[in-house]
Amino acid sequence: MAAGLTAVSPADGAVQHLRTRAQFQALLAHRPVARTAHFALHRLPVPAAGTPEAALFGAPAQAWLGAMVPKRWARRAVTRNAIRRQIYAVGADRLAALPGARLVRQHAVFSLAQFPSATSTALKGAVRAELLELLAREPS
Repeated sequence: MAAGLTAVSPADGAVQHLRTRAQFQALLAHRPVARTAHFALHRLPVPAAGTPEAALFGAPAQAWLGAMVPKRWARRAVTRNAIRRQIYAVGADRLAALPGARLVRQHAVFSLAQFPSATSTALKGAVRAELLELLAREPS
């Protein structure tokens, strides 16, 4: 196990959240495997034992998910948190049985004219629909 990382024993079928900078960087080193208008999905296959990625992500049969919502694309903290919550909720539903690490990265702004409220149900619905589309586009 890498220095500074602690082992986490999740419940069976639970999706672990990316926590460290090294985990995020390992995923960002790979090209996105799927894109939508506002999101990109980076995936790291199940790492082989003995590789640096294996030390970062622990057990090979675990599902890992990270959310990257930069201030550049969502200025208000309440909007960033709402989008991040949607990413983790959709990911928990869809990715629990799929091993490997994934990172959902926002790469475009949601129109303030179309979604003036930071936590509107319309914004949450649009984000959720686009995330479902993104995960459906992920190659097997």
